[in-house]
Amino acid sequence: MERTGPPAGMSGLLAAFSAALLVAAGLAVSAPAAVAADTDLARNGGFEAGLEGWSCTGGSGAVVSTPTHGGASALKATPAGSDNAECSQTVTVKPSSTYTLSAWVQGSYVYLGASGTGTTDVSTWTPSATGWTKLTTTFTTGATTTSVKIYTHGWYGTPAYYADDLTLIGPGGDPVQLPATPAGLRTGTTTSSSVALSWTGSTGATGYNVYQGGTKVLSVTGTSATVTGLAASTSYSFQVSATNSAGESARSGAVTATTTAGGGGGGGGALPAHALVGYLHASFANGSGYTRMADVPDSWDVIDLAFGEPTSVTSGDIRFSLCPVTECPNVESAAEFKAAIKAKQAAGKKVLISIGGQNGQVQLATTAARDTFVSSVSKIIDEYGLDGLDIDFEGHSLSLNTGDTDFRNPTTPVIVNLISAVKTLKAKYGDKFVLTMAPETFFVQLGYQYYGSGPWGGQDPRAGAYLPVIHALRDDLTLLHVQDYNSGSIMGLDNQYHSMGGADFHIAMTDMLLTGFPVAGDTTKVFPGLRPDQVSIGLPASTQAGNGYTSPTEVTKALNCLTKKTDCGTYATHGTWSGLRGLMTWSINWDRFNNGEFARNFDAYFGG
Repeated sequence: MERTGPPAGMSGLLAAFSAALLVAAGLAVSAPAAVAADTDLARNGGFEAGLEGWSCTGGSGAVVSTPTHGGASALKATPAGSDNAECSQTVTVKPSSTYTLSAWVQGSYVYLGASGTGTTDVSTWTPSATGWTKLTTTFTTGATTTSVKIYTHGWYGTPAYYADDLTLIGPGGDPVQLPATPAGLRTGTTTSSSVALSWTGSTGATGYNVYQGGTKVLSVTGTSATVTGLAASTSYSFQVSATNSAGESARSGAVTATTTAGGGGGGGGALPAHALVGYLHASFANGSGYTRMADVPDSWDVIDLAFGEPTSVTSGDIRFSLCPVTECPNVESAAEFKAAIKAKQAAGKKVLISIGGQNGQVQLATTAARDTFVSSVSKIIDEYGLDGLDIDFEGHSLSLNTGDTDFRNPTTPVIVNLISAVKTLKAKYGDKFVLTMAPETFFVQLGYQYYGSGPWGGQDPRAGAYLPVIHALRDDLTLLHVQDYNSGSIMGLDNQYHSMGGADFHIAMTDMLLTGFPVAGDTTKVFPGLRPDQVSIGLPASTQAGNGYTSPTEVTKALNCLTKKTDCGTYATHGTWSGLRGLMTWSINWDRFNNGEFARNFDAYFGG
């Protein structure tokens, strides 16, 4: 609640006037104990010195001369995609002290707030300020709090907002010293387009800047970062500095790393720089006919065996067997099947067991089911000499319990146990283990709007339910190929709905995976983007294979936009990703039925 009272300055006049009256009446007046004087702690709150002291996300902020509330300048910040145009600064404060934060704002959905208070972080907002409107909020710092972040931001898909004359009134804190230069900078996982870095934290630092060849490329709050968008087989130099409200430390010593010629992301063995992934109907037949493993065309780099299925929904006991002769008259013998797998692997192909599918509901609700899952999947991998695992959980396999609202710290047993099971398999088989996932858009991109049953219940608990799994396993993940088919319309980062069947849908859905997005619109819970070498686009191979068939011409447009930033149509991507891994399809069988159209288009585009 906002406290009311006389304006600053007026209270001092009233106090002096009252004291004078008491003295004139001959009454004794006791002087109050001295306290730290309140002052305005916000730096450059009127933006008269440009953006000095302020940091605006995504380059969203600028200083304008009109409109202004006071003085000659004001802030203009423009939200774009998943960026809400936050402009902030870190201010030194005193512990256990009360502060009043105010600003004059103009625009739709303008927010003013403070975080890191040590007690309850605060914010206030206006849904529509056509003229200058004052926002005010107060907070009290915690017993050990010496700095807070104050900020203003807009909202996704709204026009630019304006802010001016921002103040933070309260007792000044002790001067902040520059943080020490970070130590221990080292490189981690290196792929054909990225280098992972980590370092030792610096006391007093609130953030870190990462430099590539002397140019700042990232600003992060933690002690690790992954630099992406690099060229294959190229040497790069990196440094890191520490930052806080006092400024930036000196840069660390440089480390160098050389990107690979083309690796499998997530430690998944050597995949080509651009890979074609397809599902092989191995345990059943349908209208496309049965394809023997030895007859799979050479275009396919990753072959997912469809499907391993559980003995019951909650057993965790996964079984796989070849299609019975009565259903698939041309099925090969188990020995021929295994020999063909070895031949594919000798040619550089990866063969995985895919678990789930439309009919294979898997719910690892107990640790016993988790352990059975690990042992039964291991048995299949060992028996057929496979390279890894594809998780194709659909339907009701994954959902979030009520109250499980943070994808970074899931509590729902079926989520937690799946993550644990896959990590166990990864540890058992090592760095060459290939891990892929094929969720539906409902379980991933829909999480931009809705996550689980929501903070108040009533939503579909499956919404966004794959996000905690992907996030927890991102360092182990070789490929994510979301099914951009059999999908309803999904909102993209432009806050517009996109529908399947054309280039636009694949561009918007893939951009979300590579850029990242706030989950359920919560800017404190942002799902980080994946590396481009970890992402493939999932499509049906023909009109018979599923809803959302996309013609080769439209597929090419999508690839051009994402890898070259051409043919983008009306959707503006947040980057250009030449290292995008490739395409996935349902299925190899349906593509053969359709005279190999999907594979031919892939080979023509990537020179296969």
